[in-house]
Parts: sequence; C-alpha cells; structure tokens
Amino acid sequence: MPKRTYQPKIRRRARVHGFRKRMSTAGGKKVLKSRRRKGRSVLAPQRVHVKPHVDWNGTKSGSASSNNKRK
Repeated sequence: MPKRTYQPKIRRRARVHGFRKRMSTAGGKKVLKSRRRKGRSVLAPQRVHVKPHVDWNGTKSGSASSNNKRK
C-alpha cells in the first residue's frame, strides 16, 4: 500500500494558505475580498495549533532584561 499524498502539516497550512500570505499578493487580496463579499466568517485557516515563538536564550534587545537590573 503506497503512502498517501496528503500529509497534513499545520504550520505549512498557515504559511501557504494563511491570512498574511493572502495579503502579500494581489491575487490573495482578491480572494479575501471575494470571501468577505460572500460573507464568510473564516477568511483564512486559523493558527490555533501553531505555537508562538519563544526566545529562551533571553536576548538583551527587549525591555524586560533592562527592567530586571537594579541600580
């Protein structure tokens, strides 16, 4: 039995078909416009399962690191 062709990946789904990808092209904006006109409540796939990026290395660019220092 061969492997099925559709192997779903949530992150790829968000990157290829997501809202920001649609907004980056003229055709994508047209798709969103037509979906809004039709009254779709969901314009693009939701990112509910994609985890936000957390910087565990604690870079010093943020203001949180400067707040922790006592003078």
